[in-house]
Amino acid sequence: MFNKVHVLAEGYSKAIGNSNDMRANCSCTVIQTTGGHNIIVDTMTAWDGQVVCDGLQRIGLQPQDINYVVCTHGHSDHIGCNYLFTSAEWHIVGSCISHRDKYPDYDFGKPYKLENDDVVIMRTPGHTLSCVSVVVYNADPELGGIVGICGDLFERDEDVFNQEIWLSAGSENPQVQRENRYKIADICSYIIPGHGKGFHVTDEIKEKLCLNLNENTE
Repeated sequence: MFNKVHVLAEGYSKAIGNSNDMRANCSCTVIQTTGGHNIIVDTMTAWDGQVVCDGLQRIGLQPQDINYVVCTHGHSDHIGCNYLFTSAEWHIVGSCISHRDKYPDYDFGKPYKLENDDVVIMRTPGHTLSCVSVVVYNADPELGGIVGICGDLFERDEDVFNQEIWLSAGSENPQVQRENRYKIADICSYIIPGHGKGFHVTDEIKEKLCLNLNENTE
């Protein structure tokens, strides 16, 4: 038995013509845990309710089956369909946890465990200062067993070798983001980025991210 990770929709970002305008939407992912819990990570824009519901239906779920909502940060393309999941025990947006009007006091200086030690939320600031990533242990062996769902810590796989991709997407602290990119890659065997297809973490990727720690390309 392992924790199942399903990408309901693959994120993207692209310029519109020759302008600075963008079209962008996040990757939306569901974790089905061995303990019987369902966790959705990043819920796309508010116009994507049908996309999310159709994706859930493909894996045999409905919105009321979601136990936890996690948004890696508070940008509109990552939180838009949170309204579908009013049955969830907690909504976690970045480092803020809530249910209705209740906000428990939790220190994100340590990982927040959603499924014993199998699914944890880690603070990974950089893109925004409140960003988090979800690390899934005991995941699909085809993905290497440890999956990181990282929001915009990584825009897409190409940004490992071209830092301008994630820098141009906005970073509130580029150096801290570099540190967290390396930290997550050192933990995970597979990464689901905010705006592209998932990718396996290779030794070459880890070496490049380590080298980036000492670069200043801002």
